[in-house]
Amino acid sequence: MKLDELKDAVAGGTVDTVLLAIADMEGRLQGKRLTAQHFLDAVLEHGAEGCNYLLAVDVDMDTVGGYEMASWEHGYGDFVMKPDLGTLRHIPWHEGTALLLADVEWENGDEVVASPRQILRRQLARLAERGLEAFAGTELEFIVFRNTYEEAWKQAYRDLEPANLYNVDYSLLGGARVEPLIRRIRNEMGAAEMTVENSKGECNLGQHEVNFLYDEALAAADSHAVYKTGAKEIAAQEEMAITFMAKFNEREGNSCHIHCSLGKDGGGNAFADDERLFKRFVAGQLDCMREMSLFYAPNVNSYKRFAKGSFAPTAVAWGNDNRTCSLRVVGHGQGLRVENRLPGADVNPYLAIAAMIAAGLHGIDKELQLEEPLRGNAYESDKPRVPSNIYDARDLFAESRVAHEAFGDDVVGHYLNRAQVEIDAAEAAVTDWDRFRSFERL
Repeated sequence: MKLDELKDAVAGGTVDTVLLAIADMEGRLQGKRLTAQHFLDAVLEHGAEGCNYLLAVDVDMDTVGGYEMASWEHGYGDFVMKPDLGTLRHIPWHEGTALLLADVEWENGDEVVASPRQILRRQLARLAERGLEAFAGTELEFIVFRNTYEEAWKQAYRDLEPANLYNVDYSLLGGARVEPLIRRIRNEMGAAEMTVENSKGECNLGQHEVNFLYDEALAAADSHAVYKTGAKEIAAQEEMAITFMAKFNEREGNSCHIHCSLGKDGGGNAFADDERLFKRFVAGQLDCMREMSLFYAPNVNSYKRFAKGSFAPTAVAWGNDNRTCSLRVVGHGQGLRVENRLPGADVNPYLAIAAMIAAGLHGIDKELQLEEPLRGNAYESDKPRVPSNIYDARDLFAESRVAHEAFGDDVVGHYLNRAQVEIDAAEAAVTDWDRFRSFERL
C-alpha cells in the first residue's frame, strides 16, 4: 500500500485504524492502534512514543534488571517509533485496518542500538559498503490445535487436541483437514502484500507450514513478524490455536529454516557469480555457528529441539542438499543459496539474519577456506556439536570476538542480559517433570 492509497482509503472510510508496530526482542509486534486520521495528521511526520521498556522486559512483559537502556533508575522513559512507509500494508483479517512497522529512535534522533530491526539494518549497511545485499526466506513450522487459546490456557496446555492425529508430512489428505484455516492464512497473507508459495503438512501431530517467496532480507524479516502475529490472530478468529514454540512435546519440534543468498550491485546472485565469495560466506557460517547460536536459539526450550534423527541439527557441518547438516546448500545458478537449519520457530528473524550476515562477512573478510561437504549422516559424524543448552550458548556469545565487532559491546551485553533473564525464569519454575519425578518417589 502506498501512502496516497492510505489517504484515499481513510477519506473513503474503508480504513479507520493504523497499527504502528516495532519488533521486540522476541520478534513479536508491539505498538499502538492509532485512529487513521491521527496517524496522517501527526504520527506520519513525527512518529509515536512508546515506553522504552518494550526492549527491556521478559516474555511476560515484566520489568527485569540488568539493562542499561531502560530501568527504574532511568525512569522508563519513551523512545520514538518512526514509521517506515515501505512497510505499509492492508491487514485483511482486521476490518478497516492498515499496518506499518517502525524503526526506533531516541528523542535526539539517535538509533536505539538494541532494537532488532536496527541490528539487522547495520549488518545490511556493512554489506552495502561492499556492493552487496542480502536476500532471505524463512520457513516457519507451527502446530495447530482444535482448542482456543483461552481453553489451552485454562487447561494448562495439557490434553490439547491436535488438528491431525497422525504424521501428515506432504499429505494432501491431512492438509485438507485444516484447509479452512490454512487457506485463510495463505490468502490473507497474500492480500497483506506477502507472496505465498505454498503450504504443506509436517511430521508432528497437527504440524504445518506456510512458505513465502524469497525477498530482500529486511523485508523478509518484516513479513515473518507480520505473518507470525497474523497467523495467530486468524487462528483465534477460527476458534483454534497454533504454537510456534520450538519444542512443544517429545515429537518433532517447530523449525525456522532460513535461506540466504547475497545479491550484487547491478543485479544477479553473487554466490552464483563468485564461487570464492560463496565458499568464504559458508565457511564463516561454520566458524561462527556455535558462538552465534544465542541468536538462532534464544530460549531454554529452543535447545530441546536439537535431537538426533529429528531433522533438527546437532552437528556443525555443511552438505549439498543434506538435511542432517546444520547448513544445507541448495539451488543452482541464480538460485544458489545456503539454508541454516539451526533456528526454531521461536527465533527472532531480525537477529538470526543479522547473525548470518555477520558470520558471512567474517568468512569473507578473513578469507576462510571452506571444508569439504559432509556426505552421509551428520548425526553420526565427528563434527563439532551445536550447543545443547542456553548456558553454553550464552558463554560462547559473550566470548565471541565476531559478535562484539559486528554488533557492538552494548548489543552483546543487552542480549546476554536477556539470556540471563530467560535462564533465571527457567531455574525458578517448578514443572510437571519435577512433580512427576518427586511427588511420591523422593
